Amino acid sequence: MFRRFVGGLAALLLSHSIAWAQFQQPTAGDSTSLGELGPVRQFRVGVEITASGGACRGLIATVPVPFDWPEQEVRIAEEDLSPEVAKFKYRMIDGTVKQMLVSIPILPAGHTARALVTFEVRKRPLSPPADTSTLQAPKKLDRDLQKYVGASPYIETRHREIRELAKELAAGHAPDWELVETIYDEVRKRVEYKNGELKGALAALRDGNGDCEELTSLFIALCRVNGIPARTVWVHQHCYPEFYLEDGEGNGAWYPCQAAGTRAFGEMEEQRPIMQKGDNFRTPEQPRDAKRYITEFAKGLPTPGGGRPQIRFVREMVD
Repeated sequence: MFRRFVGGLAALLLSHSIAWAQFQQPTAGDSTSLGELGPVRQFRVGVEITASGGACRGLIATVPVPFDWPEQEVRIAEEDLSPEVAKFKYRMIDGTVKQMLVSIPILPAGHTARALVTFEVRKRPLSPPADTSTLQAPKKLDRDLQKYVGASPYIETRHREIRELAKELAAGHAPDWELVETIYDEVRKRVEYKNGELKGALAALRDGNGDCEELTSLFIALCRVNGIPARTVWVHQHCYPEFYLEDGEGNGAWYPCQAAGTRAFGEMEEQRPIMQKGDNFRTPEQPRDAKRYITEFAKGLPTPGGGRPQIRFVREMVD
């Protein structure tokens, strides 16, 4: 189980304003063979803030929200905003994370402000391509792909043990689809599923156990060492990897696989909402900290009366 979806409160003494960026759709082409849209499921995310012990001011919160991907369609069903919310907008981070941004200038003592959004989410199953013989790692990496072949937090592509295993698995394999499948099966053979604290790809390789994050991280690391872009897909309470290959004409696509659980390579039946893709982010609020996943975040200014905001982040399936 993915253990770190709910982020904590960062109560900081900062007063910088947030740049409210305009939401942009993801680029096309991030798909394999798409099935029919599934049933509508409702998913609610947001934040509730209570002023405890006195009034609070200068409150800002960010919350990741689901949005459209080729395999996912998202529609806003309801936005529930209390009167204290002065600004409410959306922004994108690296084109693969969408956040709601909430600004509350003043919250009187004992009052609770809320910003809750209910989304209607529909998913498409993904199937592997009929012909994989021509699929190969991209010969030239554009800017968007370059970040998916290097190191990320807990994905230690530079470590000797990971690099040696990656090269060992690559020996004699062509086409690249077969290499990636070999990596996939080797990770599942070497790493027994065991829920626990986050420890990353290298520790999973050494310990021989880990949960969905460790299995995903090790698979991604081994792909990247072999020049195959790979990244983490974060869904509600879970994660899995996807890898990028191109056909003989240079047309590329992302292909998913279920690292933990039932074997599913190049295909995906996952119905939980996709929250974000990627595993190396920096946010305007914490630009120095590289994050494998963008969590919820909140901050506020000190108040003369000593008020302290009590934060409750919401992330739940409604049906």
